[in-house]
Amino acid sequence: MKRILVTGGLGFIGSHTVVELQQAGFDVVIIDNLCNSQAFILDRIEMISGHKPVFYQTDMCDKIKLTELFKNEKTFDVVIHFAALKAVGESVREPLKYFQNNLSSLMNLMDCMAQADCNKLVFSSSATVYGFPDELPVKETAPFKKALSAYGSTKQVGEDMIEKVCATGSMKAIALRYFNPVGAHESGLMGELPNGVPNNLMPYLTQAAIGKQKSLTVYGNDYPTKDGSCLRDYIHVVDLAKAHVKSCQRLIDDVAADSYEYFNVGTGNGISVVELIQEFENTNAVKLDYTLGERRQGDAPELYADASKANEALQWKAEKTLADMVKDAWRWEQNVAEMEK
Repeated sequence: MKRILVTGGLGFIGSHTVVELQQAGFDVVIIDNLCNSQAFILDRIEMISGHKPVFYQTDMCDKIKLTELFKNEKTFDVVIHFAALKAVGESVREPLKYFQNNLSSLMNLMDCMAQADCNKLVFSSSATVYGFPDELPVKETAPFKKALSAYGSTKQVGEDMIEKVCATGSMKAIALRYFNPVGAHESGLMGELPNGVPNNLMPYLTQAAIGKQKSLTVYGNDYPTKDGSCLRDYIHVVDLAKAHVKSCQRLIDDVAADSYEYFNVGTGNGISVVELIQEFENTNAVKLDYTLGERRQGDAPELYADASKANEALQWKAEKTLADMVKDAWRWEQNVAEMEK
């Protein structure tokens, strides 16, 4: 059985990926410092997949403890690196926090991997690496533009670091450039669990629907889009998780075209914020009270993927619909409310 280390494996995307990995027959070890996740998700992973992964509560920035983990576990066939701070707005306000955490954790990981003779990595990247792209849909050949946030900068630098290490012949890696992950596991047992006020639209939307947030603001109504609100490529988190399984298998099978590959992971469909709200209302029969506000710093007007490269090379394609996304997210929010009673 192939062994996979998943950093940040109790987070939103990480936990769903662990489930898909285990259901595909992989043995999984998780590392997570629980700064943006909850320990009970480990039990939920077991409830869904029938197996509880080995779990280390460790901070990736602690090089000593990370080294101990690799000594204890010997080595892994592939490492998937999710662990990072991810709130775009916060990264604009506190850039040093993001540079220190996201880049030092990646450097520590690659150093420990080298010491353990572990040379296959799947990196959690982001569509933010493209900045304001010149053409849509965005292809992987699009040049990196100046990042709109410190978060985006850490993903650009992270990819550059990995590419240069791979160029030495010591590592093979795949970077997955996510667009906008939303939704939750269809069981209702796992989903996005933001600390405090959500930074992402979908959990804010669901919290507004259930009454945790008093108001919902659409940031910007004068963008050059069909209804004036930002256009994004929303992808179901389970579809995204499956792309990681495909990436691990590609590295294990050693069929990659290059030592470093990168893929857009999205649906290819541009959905506006207002359209997402309307889909949520229609699918879930819930009325949302929202207002139109000013633009938010760091937001690109439009961003959606050309995912044909991932479709072909990874043999992966997004399957879940926008209705699935809003339905699953709402079911999860309702379950969270029951847990909190």
